[in-house]
Amino acid sequence: MIGSAAQQVITLSDSVFLFPKGENDFAAIGFSGVFYLVIAAIGYGFSKGGQIMIARRDGEGNIGDVGANFHAMIIFELIMATFLFLFMRYGCPIIFDMALESDIVYQKSLEYLHYRSYGVFFSFVGLSFISLYTGVARTTFIMIDTIILGVLNIVLNYGLIYGVWGLPEMGIAGAGLASTIAEIVAFILFVIYVIFDKKAKQYGLFKIPKLDIQLIKKQISISSPIVLQSVLGLGSWFVFFAVIDNLGERELAKANLVRMVYLVLSIPTWGFSSGINTLVSNCIGQNRYDMIMRVTLRTALLTLGITALMTIPILIDPEYFLTFIFKFGKDSSDLNIILDSVYILYVLAGILVVFNFGAIYFNALSGTGATLEGLKLQIGCVVVYLICVYSCVNFLKLGQEWAWGVEIIYWGLMFIITYWYLRSDKWSKVVV
Repeated sequence: MIGSAAQQVITLSDSVFLFPKGENDFAAIGFSGVFYLVIAAIGYGFSKGGQIMIARRDGEGNIGDVGANFHAMIIFELIMATFLFLFMRYGCPIIFDMALESDIVYQKSLEYLHYRSYGVFFSFVGLSFISLYTGVARTTFIMIDTIILGVLNIVLNYGLIYGVWGLPEMGIAGAGLASTIAEIVAFILFVIYVIFDKKAKQYGLFKIPKLDIQLIKKQISISSPIVLQSVLGLGSWFVFFAVIDNLGERELAKANLVRMVYLVLSIPTWGFSSGINTLVSNCIGQNRYDMIMRVTLRTALLTLGITALMTIPILIDPEYFLTFIFKFGKDSSDLNIILDSVYILYVLAGILVVFNFGAIYFNALSGTGATLEGLKLQIGCVVVYLICVYSCVNFLKLGQEWAWGVEIIYWGLMFIITYWYLRSDKWSKVVV
């Protein structure tokens, strides 16, 4: 649960430290942070295909093919990281110019990504290691490494954003640099751990990788729909923020604040969603088809319980919670953003309930290997979502709370259709 939230933890930390710098910085990190999450989702999606195959081989007891799948995954992740690094450096100015109305948000967004883009190499290769250990159900060090990443990112953010401890005051650019350095350190620690992990030696991870084109193609065929699913899901958020930007910097800053709370409260769901991929694929590898619906329901209920424990205290006194999190370090005299955002949190509570079931069941479907069917489902749901959001903001002028509420429709559709598909036998025809 913690390991799968690495990028959310980084984005949250960047946003919290930039809040006292002003609305423009906070609005910019909201926009550019979502964009980088889309980039990270591409690497995450390709790693999920490798994870599903590793879990299937592990369930079959075929240890020899676990290392081969890892090598295929890491080679492709490096290729994708190189392509996306070049895209961020040379393509983002064009895209941001088309998407943003505010010149200052545009400039600050590019400042952040200038340093943040270097972390994509370490992030993508690190995802390969995370997928390996998640696929074989050995996730303890993933949690430890992510905690180290988060703590280091917080320390570096404070130093580089505000210029303390002899470090330069870099503002939003410092947030990008801090996140990249934290990812590099976390990656190095993970590699050191794998080197000394005796159980990992059976996989032959550090042998010279054999370029298995057929295996890479198979992973791509499974992963590509997951990548597109992730890009569509987070890309719809990117469009959401672009639509909100038309309402002004203050509205964009409010949307970013709510998104930060959403990221924190959605950590259990994303974490268990990652785990349900492995559980379902492993059940199929053991020919335990009868367990799929049972383990998915139990996972969804467990996730809902943990999410409720995190959410209820916030809803009791949301103003106190938001003020405590975002007012620190330097004086922040204008708390109107916080006060104006409180009512949206109650909408967010409803979203989290539907999101919990939709995401768990949708990722269970991915665990069966029926990723193409999942992609078709998500395309339809995203189209409905974007039409409703655009209509609420631009035509009906209903305000942010209605735009956020559209997520209930989105995840509700995802859950209903995915549940029906899992109850059928259509997924059993997919070969992984």
